[in-house]
Amino acid sequence: MKLNGVCVFCYLKKLFTNKLQKIDNPLANEDSRVKGAAVPVMGWSSWNTFKNKINEDVIYETAKALRDTGLLHAGYQYINIDDNWMSGERDENNKLQGDLATFPSGIPSLISKINDLGIKVGLYTSNGTETCEKLPASLYYEKIDALTFARWGAEYFKYDFCNNIPIPKYAPWIYGIDISKDKDSTFYPVSDAELEGLAMFKKSKAVPTGKVVVGLDRSKGAMTYCNISVEEDGEYVLTINVQKQGSFRKYVHIVINDSDEYGIYVPSLKKYNNTARYQTKVFLKKGLNTIKLFNPITSRFVSAKYQYRYMDKCLDEATKQVAKETGKEEKPITFSICEWGFNRPWKWGHTAGNSWRTTMDIMPRWWRIMMIYRRNVKLYKYAKPGHWNDPDMLEVGNGDLTEDENRAHFSTWAMMNSPLILGMDLRKIDRKTLRIVTNIQMVKINQDPLGKQAKRIKKGALDILAKPLSDGKVAVCFFNRRGSAKNCKVKFSTLIKDEYIKLAKADTYYVWDVWESNGQDNNLKSIDTTVDRHSANVFIITPKISAKHEPASKIEA
Repeated sequence: MKLNGVCVFCYLKKLFTNKLQKIDNPLANEDSRVKGAAVPVMGWSSWNTFKNKINEDVIYETAKALRDTGLLHAGYQYINIDDNWMSGERDENNKLQGDLATFPSGIPSLISKINDLGIKVGLYTSNGTETCEKLPASLYYEKIDALTFARWGAEYFKYDFCNNIPIPKYAPWIYGIDISKDKDSTFYPVSDAELEGLAMFKKSKAVPTGKVVVGLDRSKGAMTYCNISVEEDGEYVLTINVQKQGSFRKYVHIVINDSDEYGIYVPSLKKYNNTARYQTKVFLKKGLNTIKLFNPITSRFVSAKYQYRYMDKCLDEATKQVAKETGKEEKPITFSICEWGFNRPWKWGHTAGNSWRTTMDIMPRWWRIMMIYRRNVKLYKYAKPGHWNDPDMLEVGNGDLTEDENRAHFSTWAMMNSPLILGMDLRKIDRKTLRIVTNIQMVKINQDPLGKQAKRIKKGALDILAKPLSDGKVAVCFFNRRGSAKNCKVKFSTLIKDEYIKLAKADTYYVWDVWESNGQDNNLKSIDTTVDRHSANVFIITPKISAKHEPASKIEA
């Protein structure tokens, strides 16, 4: 029995007898570059307050306010321009351009002016055909947009998920590949390839070789050429030759020498011809090379992972190219994945970017902040230096949040190693809000080089979070989520026994109250505190190993 020309019996026999049921990408679990985000990013974004009401004057005035209020000195280094900065049309070279009316001086000029203030600039598009505001986005334009941002001098990039089109799960039927340079071209039929998994040869009168490889779909099969020989290192054109089959889109993933990745999309094909050719440029080394072809996409989850990984690669290549063009030091672009947690990015985000959104958008409402907190606090094991869970931007100073709610919001985001991205109008920031977001000890907790996110060690109306810090210190946050003041205590023995926290045993502990700015030696070996409704109290514990030794750091107010 045959289905679409394939022997169903042969396929099923291979399915149930072949032990290799999933083809692995050797690069799938590698970390992305850590450049630019060894600690969580701190800055400001235009979205929460201004949304589409932005222009070059508002952005530049905000940058000056970031400097003049002392926020820059406190660690807030980035001005991030969110959706609505771009024109509705790409330019004559297919490049993104700033809105011609609201950013008449151009984005490169604005970035340069803000850089002169000592501030970095971030930009935004979406991993889709359009942004959330229906403006031009970067799906299928990754290389050109990454190079544009790098040449403009951007140092942060937020990549949204609106209007995304997933990568197809199916692979084309391949009958051979060509390797070309200048006018020289070598054809390699599929008979030269080694097959894995469910990949199999199928006779076909529609192709010149009389044979195609099928079964490369959904990470179930792969074909590898081990005999690709070239005379010198360099860029070559790789062409895949396919038999036209089916009316749906297809995709083939390419891994060269277990180190470089590429991808080719095959559109829905009309049958004016039996075959078609699709190409990409690849780097090959002198001598023998291996080329592996397969389709790793098994779900939307995996599709998102590979799309974000591809943009990460484009950003990395772009900053290197610009450094080479200008002869200046490379300016890495910190990469913020913003796909809202739909596809569990905490599982793969470290292979694609520096941070990943874990939830839908935040709002300046307590219930919404709590919903996001409850999701993000559980993901502490996935954060590490250079790679951060992102529960979205800060709403401190926005809406009708009380001073206690602002304090609790900032405390929990800092404890969770979240990027600290402000969203209020910095030109009108009040003293109470400024005092909260510039609390130097809360900032230090967030920016601690150990890079471990806080773990919730007690759950209830009043949560207790504990965060290991460098030099053996531990930060503890008592977070009252409910509607009345509550008393709570944590024993140091609890923090000592916890394998994640690992507070050192000591004769006494020096305890610093972060929000009250005072400290004392604690001989009781516990912290007992009362927390107001919707508020947070935070303490830093420093072990004192003996009475002869001062604490490693009596933290200054």
